[in-house]
Amino acid sequence: QVQLVESGGGLVQPGGSLRLSCALSGSMFSMYHMNWYRQTPGKQRELVATATSGGTTMYADFVEERFTISRDGAEKMVYLQMNSLKPEDTDVYYCNADLHVAFGGPKYYWGQGTQVTVSS
Repeated sequence: QVQLVESGGGLVQPGGSLRLSCALSGSMFSMYHMNWYRQTPGKQRELVATATSGGTTMYADFVEERFTISRDGAEKMVYLQMNSLKPEDTDVYYCNADLHVAFGGPKYYWGQGTQVTVSS
């Protein structure tokens, strides 16, 4: 059973930084592309950043080089370093694991979400 547990959300002032963490358990980390999504209540969940199983990273346009996604295979962790945060970055952030097609995917797993609030 794949489980994802996020941590690191909180309240930060505009221009500040936060680092989100996500731990994967129950499966081999290398089989998954790892993603961060975010969602405002009442709106569709949107993709923020991707770190593929091969190490490629991709970002949504709104990130504007402010965020960095990284993964640690030894620790089975994925991180999202968020800098220069704006009030519009306020959302619940979700960690997502997407099983690589070579291993029977796509198949998606979600964490419980962590609240990020950017406010003065």
